[in-house]
Amino acid sequence: MGAIIDKAQAAIDKVNELGDLKGKIFVEFDEERILKAAAMAEERVKANPGLPLAGMLVSIKDLFDEEGQKTTAASKLLMDCAPADTDCDVVGLVKAAGAIPFGRTSMSEFAYSGVGLNPHYGTPGNVFDPEGIPGGSSSGAGVSCGLGLVDFALGTDTGGSIRIPSAINGLYGFKPSRLSVPRDGILPLATGFDTPGPLAPDLQTAITVFEVMSGQTVARDSGNQKPLRIGVPVNAFVNDLSDRVRADFDMVCEALRTAGHEVVEIDLGFVAENAFLIRNLVSAEAHAIYSGDFDKLETCGDPYVLSRLKFAESLSKDDLIDAYAKRTDVISQFGAAMAAVDVMIAPTLPMMAPKIAEVEADIETLNPLMLRNTGMLNLLDACAISMPVHVEGEAVPAALMIAAPHGQDQVVLGAARQIDPLFG
Repeated sequence: MGAIIDKAQAAIDKVNELGDLKGKIFVEFDEERILKAAAMAEERVKANPGLPLAGMLVSIKDLFDEEGQKTTAASKLLMDCAPADTDCDVVGLVKAAGAIPFGRTSMSEFAYSGVGLNPHYGTPGNVFDPEGIPGGSSSGAGVSCGLGLVDFALGTDTGGSIRIPSAINGLYGFKPSRLSVPRDGILPLATGFDTPGPLAPDLQTAITVFEVMSGQTVARDSGNQKPLRIGVPVNAFVNDLSDRVRADFDMVCEALRTAGHEVVEIDLGFVAENAFLIRNLVSAEAHAIYSGDFDKLETCGDPYVLSRLKFAESLSKDDLIDAYAKRTDVISQFGAAMAAVDVMIAPTLPMMAPKIAEVEADIETLNPLMLRNTGMLNLLDACAISMPVHVEGEAVPAALMIAAPHGQDQVVLGAARQIDPLFG
């Protein structure tokens, strides 16, 4: 066997040692399919050894179509759906770049939660705490990558579902600009917000996967970078932080100043004032997709997810017209606020990951809280990366978010390249 097949087999063996955890991470894990894909990748890489993702293992969230596989969104509702006829665009791109699909990962049902609970498959703990939430909705993606089972994972981000599990599991998670990456063949939740992207253990892998997905090229470090002008929000993103998160963020800001970057305050209070809009709009767009299945979901669905879908029924047509208009205005205001800085930063999460049991007991409070900071950037149609920050004396890293308006993916990733060495 070749090196790529050997690598795939070793990873399969590692998965099979997980016991019950395997079924909480993967909704589908076919060893024969993986080894066949590895053999095909082996031949592809031999013919073109310069492929950017040569021999990398990738777990795929159960929203992405893969030829011959069912796309179920980790829901019993879709268990009997027909297998996909072809790979979705993103899967096709990473395979062509040399990557090997390595199982389909579990998730919050329909991708409609930031905590990662799933009553059908069970909920895996995160890599730092077997009793702590994995983050969602890309829960299996975050844990599969955080445990080192794969080289990167494909997730989606509607309100934070790439960045939250990345933050909790010590990963780099990039939410690209919504229109910079193809979405054909990915099961939608809310098409005005859904964005596919990578979760990875290091920044360069995340950047390379984005380049493959988008066709863009992110400039390499030339050694001549100018100091960044970094916006730190006030009146949004930094309010009501836990003590640990507040201390970590203050440390980050001071380290950036010490490194020569300019850190300035930007007032984003208008974002916090309109943060409720994402709940209204995502619920309305998701309701349009799944409302015909509500009777079935009463018996086979996640009750919390169903309640979020039904929330749209409390909104009038005028409410939604007003919400879309306000979103357009808020996006414009954000662009104006960001004109004087290169990027903004914020804590990815306002608190550290709670326990699974805590969330099960109070999901109505904790799910919106975990989604708060990431979701505001989805409302703004921004691009953003969450990156781990080593904190002396702490086993669990902090998580820093770097963001900019839509279309500025290369700016965000370039800034991440400058900032990451300070905290790796």
